[in-house]
Amino acid sequence: MPVPSTPARPDGLPEHIRHWIGGAFADSAGGAVFDVLDPVSNTRYATAAAGGAADVDKAVEAARAAFPAWAALGNRERATILNRIADAVEAREDRLAAFESFDSGLPITQARGQARRAAENFRYFADVIVALGEEAFRVGDQQINYVVRTPAGVAGLITPWNTPFMLESWKLAPAIASGCTLVLKPAEWTPLSANLWPEIFTEAGVPAGVVNIVHGIGEEAGQALVDHPDVPLLSFTGSTDTGRHIMRCSADGLKELSMELGGKSPVVVFADADLDAALDSVIFGVFSLNGERCTAGSRVLVERPVYEEFTRRLAERAEKVKVGPPSDPATEVGALVHPEHYARVMGYVEIGQREAKLIAGGGRPDHLPEGNYLQPAVFGDVPRDARIFQEEIFGPVVAVAAFDDEAEAIELANATRYGLAAYVWTGNLKRGHRIAHAVRSGMVWINSHNVRDLRTPFGGVKDSGLGREGGAHSIDFFSETKIVHVMLGEVHTPRFGA
Repeated sequence: MPVPSTPARPDGLPEHIRHWIGGAFADSAGGAVFDVLDPVSNTRYATAAAGGAADVDKAVEAARAAFPAWAALGNRERATILNRIADAVEAREDRLAAFESFDSGLPITQARGQARRAAENFRYFADVIVALGEEAFRVGDQQINYVVRTPAGVAGLITPWNTPFMLESWKLAPAIASGCTLVLKPAEWTPLSANLWPEIFTEAGVPAGVVNIVHGIGEEAGQALVDHPDVPLLSFTGSTDTGRHIMRCSADGLKELSMELGGKSPVVVFADADLDAALDSVIFGVFSLNGERCTAGSRVLVERPVYEEFTRRLAERAEKVKVGPPSDPATEVGALVHPEHYARVMGYVEIGQREAKLIAGGGRPDHLPEGNYLQPAVFGDVPRDARIFQEEIFGPVVAVAAFDDEAEAIELANATRYGLAAYVWTGNLKRGHRIAHAVRSGMVWINSHNVRDLRTPFGGVKDSGLGREGGAHSIDFFSETKIVHVMLGEVHTPRFGA
């Protein structure tokens, strides 16, 4: 029975989303706006201010004005404010989940955890800045050298459209904790939940100008932020192509960059693995969040003795994944975020059918005649040079291939330009460690899906980005370090010209 395409509208939806600059809402200097669509009906539910260079200038000016006082605040005082932010986020859990699900198409059950994870980011970095020490180096009784960490200045944060609120918190929390002021440019496809930040920061007592939000199209608002001479560091999460463009634009200003880019992460399944656990992990890892996740295990490499069995079971499960309206608690895969992205993912499904064998899904479910819906797709016997094996799809699509031995597993795992995450399933932990060290990726999980420890570095190698965030690595990125050398003994300086 067809499901109506009218989405469940949450209470309190704004008709217009505005910038937040210097502690006040503002429209764009030129009055420009853009339409914001919901992914179920693909119709406009709001407009948003479309920022440009003048709006970014105003936001940077506000951040610069707020910087001296915020940077001078003690770590304990900043930590207190971060914990108040966490309290305010948690108090809005239901509203946030409803907004995030409506705007991004995420199933409501998966959106519900976003507030708790976002709050945890702020609490964690509140703890980090209170506990984080600085280094000192003594040279006998003659000299002591100590490191001073100071806020780097105005930070530019450019965030993606998948789980937008939580991913914004990943950058906001350490930037604020470090003493930076900032300008956030949220993704234009999903600006709704970012509209909650102003009331959260106001309630928590964040001074005006510490956080500024400029909405808009990446090529305009994002470009203006990248180009601004008074923004010395940029943290970006998004596509590899956009990351390259930002690097080129940042070269003249020698800007500090942290970039978490694309991924095509392998899941290596050996015959001695717990196949039930591996199957659950594969399905969750590539189909949760609608498959729109950078660390998705979208290439599944299975040892040949269990390849047929594992692939068959994977296909059977994929056919049973419940695709439905994001607001339905029973939904496991909702609507893809935007019609442009939906067309892109469907294009890869078409390409895949020319390159490999489609063994499950790949079409629109019969009961969902409208909206950005796709039954999760499983392709088998995928050759290594296939585009669906090599290119990031960012949707509920998985490519499966067989390998014969450990050497081939490593070779196939490394056979893409990406290197963000990897997953290894084996009953032999010695082999698990060997594979983990041999695979070129920033992160590896052995016998586990993506379980994140906030203390650990997050990031990739090759075309998956540069730099690391997470734990003290984030504080280091948003800080400048200075070494101070103090002579304690007699100074013995060669007397040139004496």
